[in-house]
Amino acid sequence: MAGTKKKFVEIDIIADTVCPWCFVGKRNLDKALEEGNDRYEFELRWHPFQIDPEIPKEGTYKKEFYDTKMGADVAEVFETRMADIFSNHDMTYKIDGLTGNTIESHRLIYFAGLQDRDKQHDLVDEICLGYFTDGRFIGDRDYLLKCAEKIEIEGAAEFLDDPNNGLTEVREELKKYSEVKGIPYFVINGKEEFAGAQPTEVFLAAFEAATK
Repeated sequence: MAGTKKKFVEIDIIADTVCPWCFVGKRNLDKALEEGNDRYEFELRWHPFQIDPEIPKEGTYKKEFYDTKMGADVAEVFETRMADIFSNHDMTYKIDGLTGNTIESHRLIYFAGLQDRDKQHDLVDEICLGYFTDGRFIGDRDYLLKCAEKIEIEGAAEFLDDPNNGLTEVREELKKYSEVKGIPYFVINGKEEFAGAQPTEVFLAAFEAATK
């Protein structure tokens, strides 16, 4: 209805940049944001989680990593399933390239959030898109900076140059959210909480429930 004030919806998202379910969950959330745009005013905040904080920064091949972590047979089933899910989102899931420690990506996402929450949200998408569909390395500083440049985040290179910038804040959040029951994990207005790459209708129902 014209002139109706939009209801405010604050969304906290706990995720890791190498978690394919987190990226799928984000894309499902994006559809809900689009569908609910005429009724709600959204503010999104991304928070870090690390699936494997011990993985080396220099990286390891994705295929070898998953085969070792899951077992080759289970990893193959997982890869096939993710390929199907990504295809349903008009994306191609690739197991090519390296995976690695995600701390630098989380530092950059934290920095983006200091500038603009919408840019932070878009940066997460850009980083994950290259990692999952183009075999880009999550620990590649140049790649991260190209993502930041595309989203028009200012001062990213200078921020990442100092390895201590944002590190304390990211580590504090990693500790804070270390006990969440699965990722991605979503908190809507501090009321509705759920984990997993839920379908769009789950988000829309949560928006309604959280604004009553």
